[in-house]
Amino acid sequence: MRSRAVDNSPVARPGGPRALVTGGAGFIGSHLVETLLASGAHVTVVDDLSTGRASNLAGVRSRVRFIEDDLRNALRGELAGEPFDEIYHLAAAVGVDLVMREPVRAIETNVELTSELLRYASELRRGGVPTLVASSSEVYGKPGKELFSEEDDVLYGPSSVTRWSYACSKAIDEYLCLAYAREGRCPAVVVRLFNTVGPRQIGDYGMVVPRFVRAAAEGKPLRVFGDGAQSRCFCDVRDVADALPRLVGEPACAGRVFNLGSDSPTTIMELAELVLETLGSESPIVKVPYSDAYPGGFEDLRHRRPDLTRVREAIGFGARVALGTTIRDIAAEMARQGEPAAGESG
Repeated sequence: MRSRAVDNSPVARPGGPRALVTGGAGFIGSHLVETLLASGAHVTVVDDLSTGRASNLAGVRSRVRFIEDDLRNALRGELAGEPFDEIYHLAAAVGVDLVMREPVRAIETNVELTSELLRYASELRRGGVPTLVASSSEVYGKPGKELFSEEDDVLYGPSSVTRWSYACSKAIDEYLCLAYAREGRCPAVVVRLFNTVGPRQIGDYGMVVPRFVRAAAEGKPLRVFGDGAQSRCFCDVRDVADALPRLVGEPACAGRVFNLGSDSPTTIMELAELVLETLGSESPIVKVPYSDAYPGGFEDLRHRRPDLTRVREAIGFGARVALGTTIRDIAAEMARQGEPAAGESG
């Protein structure tokens, strides 16, 4: 793909830090871009729009340098030698549905792009540029307890079960980050994200909250996979976006792994009920067997709750946005984008 820059103004400008955000047109990336701009940073975004959307940056389009290209091409070409002060690597394969249906793409995207990015960051200047790599709670595999801590042992299922390929690919990303930091080549920090939700998230890749919100808005059934008793901890993307620059900006965080999210669990059935109550929808809730929802090779985890002790001690993190507020904001964003508002039938 030939790169296209929305704003070709140079990155090296006086003032705030020069930040590179890969996957910056994505759901989390676009919120991070807004947070960085609000702090005075000069931001360059690289995104091939395979899962991101240019419309996610509509409100800040004139204030960012946007390069629509494959990350490998951009790093080796237009961005070669750029003097960045900090790098955020969010470009990755996302969502259980995408991972299950396109495992080759997911594995290659996660491992190869992270390797390219870390090599790039390490070569920009002596000792490397402070870099944050987004990982996933999937790395925990099949934990033996409900509370996930960064130093826990992990257990994965067999390689014949496709779901675990994503966890392994993200674990390799983490090993690379920590190795670069340990060798003094790049002060990299790893962030394991736990069920980040909010405006601009779409349900096309298996994301449960926007999928439920869209169904409720259209008067369609909310499809709960399995028995609905499995629980997750949902954290608003604006809380996450606020924390990422603070982790990069704290030198003591380099070479470490941090859980990031909420530690308040909600079952999937409770989530469905909260969506209906919040949006005033009368959509029914139906249970769907996993065998009808995903191709063979899927395993679910009953619970996923992070221990946030480390990130609280490092930067004083605390999730602030209530889940009901997030649900309302997702519905409002969908309405602005031309999707049905809650209470309307599709």
